[in-house]
Amino acid sequence: MIPLLFGPEARRLFGLYHPPEGASLPAAPAILLCAPFGHEAIRTHRFYRLLAQRLARQGHAVLRFDVYGTGDSPGDDEDLDLDGWRGDIVEAHRELLRRSGAVQAVWFGARLGATLALQAAATATPMARKLVLWEPVLDGAAYLAGLRQRHVEEIELSHVIPDAAWRRDLAQDPEAFTNESMGFALTTTLRQQIRVLAPAVLQAPPGVDLTVIGAPEDTAMATWTAHLTSLHRAARWTPLRHSLHWTSNPFPNNEMVPADALRCVVAEIHEASD
Repeated sequence: MIPLLFGPEARRLFGLYHPPEGASLPAAPAILLCAPFGHEAIRTHRFYRLLAQRLARQGHAVLRFDVYGTGDSPGDDEDLDLDGWRGDIVEAHRELLRRSGAVQAVWFGARLGATLALQAAATATPMARKLVLWEPVLDGAAYLAGLRQRHVEEIELSHVIPDAAWRRDLAQDPEAFTNESMGFALTTTLRQQIRVLAPAVLQAPPGVDLTVIGAPEDTAMATWTAHLTSLHRAARWTPLRHSLHWTSNPFPNNEMVPADALRCVVAEIHEASD
């Protein structure tokens, strides 16, 4: 594992590069890992690390990284911006191919990282070979509402004795608890960009194969994937029978690594490599 800074001087990004261990697979694609946002990134940090290690042992070059203004990358809260983050993914794609010497890459992302990967894929050169998306955020308004709800629950938990005014404000004031989510800033620009995310505006670029991983009961995500298929996109729905509550754990340092999810993601990435 090699820590590195890459990208233009005005927008440096921090990454961790995992070179292939032993002899790399013939024509093995490199793997770019796009992390979720905020608390979900904390909860999946260990999952991403183990995924990268497993793929590197299997002969793939892997890069995981922090988009600008998050994690160990430079930048401040006011720099949080979906447009910039999509550009960061493309920059990480270029760095991965340059460093590894691979000619193709598979992108994996979870939650908001998956959504951004989908949107960024159309501008990458060369294009990603395939996208593997784990429960991408398809409804930005619902996503923001869920973050507000969990933020209030976290406040109640940390204060032990909840204040009834918090729940009242949550129910009556749509602007209450919108600037922060469990310790992570949500700027006005970022909220506006997330709010407009919807299935109708999230389309797979032509020429990129797509696998969507989600809960079997998530009919909206399955329907969206089927719609992409009807548009002659190579999209496939893979239900994962593991209950995932991305922000339910009250202890942020308790990261989740469901074994069946790890196996599923690795299998889908390998499917993309064949």
